[in-house]
Amino acid sequence: MNDSSFIPWIIGAAIILLPAVWILIQYNSLVALRNHIKEAWSNIDTELKRRYELIPNLVQAVKGYAAHEKEVLESVIRARQRCLETSGLGSAGQQAPAEQEMSRQVTNLLARAEAYPDLKADQNFLQLQRELVITEDRIQAARRFFNGNVRDYRNKCEQFPSSLVAKVFSFQPEEYFDVDPAVREVPKARF
Repeated sequence: MNDSSFIPWIIGAAIILLPAVWILIQYNSLVALRNHIKEAWSNIDTELKRRYELIPNLVQAVKGYAAHEKEVLESVIRARQRCLETSGLGSAGQQAPAEQEMSRQVTNLLARAEAYPDLKADQNFLQLQRELVITEDRIQAARRFFNGNVRDYRNKCEQFPSSLVAKVFSFQPEEYFDVDPAVREVPKARF
Protein backbone atom coordinates (compact mmCIF):
# COMPACT_ATOMS: atom_id res chain seq x y z
CA MET A 1 0.00 0.00 0.00
CA ASN A 2 1.22 3.42 -0.79
CA ASP A 3 0.59 6.71 0.99
CA SER A 4 -2.05 7.84 -1.48
CA SER A 5 -4.36 4.92 -0.58
CA PHE A 6 -4.73 6.32 2.96
CA ILE A 7 -5.95 9.71 1.76
CA PRO A 8 -9.58 8.60 1.13
CA TRP A 9 -9.64 6.98 4.58
CA ILE A 10 -8.30 10.14 6.22
CA ILE A 11 -10.80 12.31 4.37
CA GLY A 12 -13.64 9.94 5.30
CA ALA A 13 -12.59 9.91 8.96
CA ALA A 14 -12.35 13.70 8.99
CA ILE A 15 -15.82 14.03 7.44
CA ILE A 16 -17.25 11.82 10.19
CA LEU A 17 -15.12 12.91 13.17
CA LEU A 18 -15.06 16.69 12.75
CA PRO A 19 -18.85 17.15 12.96
CA ALA A 20 -19.01 14.65 15.83
CA VAL A 21 -16.34 16.58 17.74
CA TRP A 22 -18.11 19.88 17.00
CA ILE A 23 -21.43 18.47 18.29
CA LEU A 24 -19.68 17.17 21.41
CA ILE A 25 -18.10 20.57 22.08
CA GLN A 26 -21.43 22.39 21.60
CA TYR A 27 -23.28 19.91 23.80
CA ASN A 28 -20.71 20.19 26.59
CA SER A 29 -20.77 24.00 26.47
CA LEU A 30 -24.58 23.99 26.75
CA VAL A 31 -24.38 21.64 29.74
CA ALA A 32 -21.74 23.85 31.37
CA LEU A 33 -23.89 26.96 30.90
CA ARG A 34 -26.94 25.17 32.29
CA ASN A 35 -24.89 24.15 35.34
CA HIS A 36 -23.68 27.75 35.80
CA ILE A 37 -27.33 28.80 35.89
CA LYS A 38 -28.11 26.20 38.57
CA GLU A 39 -25.15 27.35 40.63
CA ALA A 40 -26.14 31.00 40.26
CA TRP A 41 -29.71 30.16 41.26
CA SER A 42 -28.48 28.45 44.42
CA ASN A 43 -26.72 31.72 45.34
CA ILE A 44 -29.96 33.63 44.89
CA ASP A 45 -31.88 31.01 46.84
CA THR A 46 -29.46 31.27 49.77
CA GLU A 47 -29.91 35.04 49.95
CA LEU A 48 -33.68 34.79 49.59
CA LYS A 49 -33.79 32.38 52.52
CA ARG A 50 -31.73 34.85 54.54
CA ARG A 51 -34.29 37.53 53.71
CA TYR A 52 -37.14 35.18 54.72
CA GLU A 53 -35.47 34.78 58.11
CA LEU A 54 -35.10 38.55 58.58
CA ILE A 55 -38.71 39.40 57.76
CA PRO A 56 -40.36 37.97 60.91
CA ASN A 57 -37.85 39.82 63.10
CA LEU A 58 -38.55 43.05 61.24
CA VAL A 59 -42.31 42.52 61.63
CA GLN A 60 -41.88 41.89 65.36
CA ALA A 61 -39.86 45.08 65.76
CA VAL A 62 -42.52 47.11 63.98
CA LYS A 63 -45.38 45.35 65.79
CA GLY A 64 -44.30 46.73 69.16
CA TYR A 65 -44.48 50.32 67.90
CA ALA A 66 -47.25 50.12 65.34
CA ALA A 67 -49.79 47.65 66.67
CA HIS A 68 -52.62 49.29 64.74
CA GLU A 69 -50.80 48.59 61.43
CA LYS A 70 -52.05 45.02 61.65
CA GLU A 71 -53.11 44.82 57.99
CA VAL A 72 -49.65 45.86 56.78
CA LEU A 73 -47.92 43.40 59.09
CA GLU A 74 -50.21 40.56 58.03
CA SER A 75 -49.67 41.30 54.34
CA VAL A 76 -45.90 41.05 54.83
CA ILE A 77 -46.31 37.71 56.59
CA ARG A 78 -48.61 36.43 53.80
CA ALA A 79 -46.13 37.53 51.15
CA ARG A 80 -43.33 35.78 53.00
CA GLN A 81 -45.43 32.60 53.19
CA ARG A 82 -46.08 32.69 49.42
CA CYS A 83 -42.33 33.06 48.86
CA LEU A 84 -41.62 30.09 51.07
CA GLU A 85 -44.22 28.06 49.15
CA THR A 86 -42.73 28.92 45.75
CA SER A 87 -39.16 28.52 46.98
CA GLY A 88 -37.59 25.41 45.55
CA LEU A 89 -39.91 25.15 42.55
CA GLY A 90 -36.74 25.43 40.52
CA SER A 91 -37.82 28.10 38.07
CA ALA A 92 -36.92 31.75 38.42
CA GLY A 93 -40.03 32.63 36.43
CA GLN A 94 -42.28 30.74 38.85
CA GLN A 95 -40.71 32.34 41.90
CA ALA A 96 -40.36 35.92 40.63
CA PRO A 97 -44.01 37.06 41.10
CA ALA A 98 -44.04 36.03 44.78
CA GLU A 99 -40.65 37.69 45.32
CA GLN A 100 -41.86 40.86 43.61
CA GLU A 101 -44.89 40.93 45.93
CA MET A 102 -42.60 40.37 48.94
CA SER A 103 -40.46 43.33 47.89
CA ARG A 104 -43.55 45.54 47.56
CA GLN A 105 -44.84 44.51 50.99
CA VAL A 106 -41.51 45.07 52.73
CA THR A 107 -41.19 48.46 51.04
CA ASN A 108 -44.71 49.31 52.26
CA LEU A 109 -43.83 48.17 55.79
CA LEU A 110 -40.70 50.31 55.88
CA ALA A 111 -42.61 53.28 54.48
CA ARG A 112 -45.20 52.94 57.24
CA ALA A 113 -42.40 52.70 59.82
CA GLU A 114 -41.35 56.22 58.79
CA ALA A 115 -44.39 57.54 60.69
CA TYR A 116 -43.02 56.25 64.01
CA PRO A 117 -40.04 58.32 65.23
CA ASP A 118 -39.41 56.01 68.20
CA LEU A 119 -39.27 53.00 65.89
CA LYS A 120 -36.89 54.74 63.49
CA ALA A 121 -34.55 55.36 66.44
CA ASP A 122 -34.80 51.79 67.80
CA GLN A 123 -31.37 50.14 67.48
CA ASN A 124 -32.85 46.67 66.90
CA PHE A 125 -35.03 48.00 64.06
CA LEU A 126 -32.10 49.91 62.54
CA GLN A 127 -29.89 46.81 62.70
CA LEU A 128 -32.61 44.74 61.02
CA GLN A 129 -32.91 47.38 58.30
CA ARG A 130 -29.14 47.32 57.75
CA GLU A 131 -29.19 43.53 57.50
CA LEU A 132 -32.06 43.72 55.05
CA VAL A 133 -30.20 46.25 52.90
CA ILE A 134 -27.10 44.03 52.87
CA THR A 135 -29.21 41.01 51.98
CA GLU A 136 -31.01 42.92 49.21
CA ASP A 137 -27.64 44.01 47.79
CA ARG A 138 -26.47 40.40 47.80
CA ILE A 139 -29.69 39.24 46.14
CA GLN A 140 -29.27 41.85 43.42
CA ALA A 141 -25.64 40.87 42.82
CA ALA A 142 -26.59 37.19 42.65
CA ARG A 143 -29.52 38.07 40.36
CA ARG A 144 -27.22 39.92 37.95
CA PHE A 145 -24.84 36.95 37.88
CA PHE A 146 -27.75 34.54 37.33
CA ASN A 147 -29.27 36.66 34.56
CA GLY A 148 -25.87 36.94 32.87
CA ASN A 149 -25.61 33.17 32.80
CA VAL A 150 -29.18 32.88 31.50
CA ARG A 151 -28.34 35.38 28.74
CA ASP A 152 -25.26 33.40 27.67
CA TYR A 153 -27.20 30.13 27.73
CA ARG A 154 -30.11 31.59 25.76
CA ASN A 155 -27.71 33.05 23.20
CA LYS A 156 -26.07 29.67 22.76
CA CYS A 157 -29.47 27.95 22.43
CA GLU A 158 -30.78 30.49 19.91
CA GLN A 159 -27.74 31.28 17.76
CA PHE A 160 -27.04 29.22 14.68
CA PRO A 161 -25.46 26.66 14.42
CA SER A 162 -25.38 25.78 18.15
CA SER A 163 -29.18 26.07 18.18
CA LEU A 164 -29.28 22.85 16.16
CA VAL A 165 -27.54 20.97 18.95
CA ALA A 166 -29.78 22.62 21.56
CA LYS A 167 -32.90 21.50 19.68
CA VAL A 168 -31.69 17.97 19.04
CA PHE A 169 -30.82 17.46 22.72
CA SER A 170 -33.91 19.34 24.01
CA PHE A 171 -32.19 22.11 25.93
CA GLN A 172 -35.04 24.17 27.37
CA PRO A 173 -34.91 27.96 27.64
CA GLU A 174 -34.33 29.45 31.09
CA GLU A 175 -36.15 32.49 32.43
CA TYR A 176 -34.59 35.64 33.79
CA PHE A 177 -35.12 36.53 37.45
CA ASP A 178 -36.32 40.12 37.63
CA VAL A 179 -37.20 41.37 41.10
CA ASP A 180 -36.86 44.87 42.47
CA PRO A 181 -35.05 45.24 45.79
CA ALA A 182 -37.25 45.86 48.84
CA VAL A 183 -34.74 48.29 50.33
CA ARG A 184 -32.14 50.31 48.47
CA GLU A 185 -30.33 52.14 51.24
CA VAL A 186 -30.09 52.28 55.00
CA PRO A 187 -32.31 55.05 56.35
CA LYS A 188 -30.64 57.65 58.56
CA ALA A 189 -31.61 57.54 62.22
CA ARG A 190 -32.99 60.80 63.56
CA PHE A 191 -32.80 61.39 67.30
